[in-house]
Amino acid sequence: MNLPEEKQKVETQLRQLQNRQKILLNKKANAERRERTHRLIERGAILESAFPAVAAMTGEQVKAFLLSLSRLPGAGEAAGKSAKTGNAR
Repeated sequence: MNLPEEKQKVETQLRQLQNRQKILLNKKANAERRERTHRLIERGAILESAFPAVAAMTGEQVKAFLLSLSRLPGAGEAAGKSAKTGNAR
């Protein structure tokens, strides 16, 4: 095999590997997006089951509600304790 042919072959392999890398990165991003979406839906369902009134609220109202809950005495400690022990539900 002469030098130009070998160069062409290596360049083709490089393009194939770069395309494969793009495909793998896209798969990883899609998997991360699916995991996040699942987590958000699951936590939203937990929120609605604990506080049924939030189902009728707008996003801003839910945010204000959660912020007001977070300001209650002991809320930060309870959240931290739940996160450490795994009792977030």
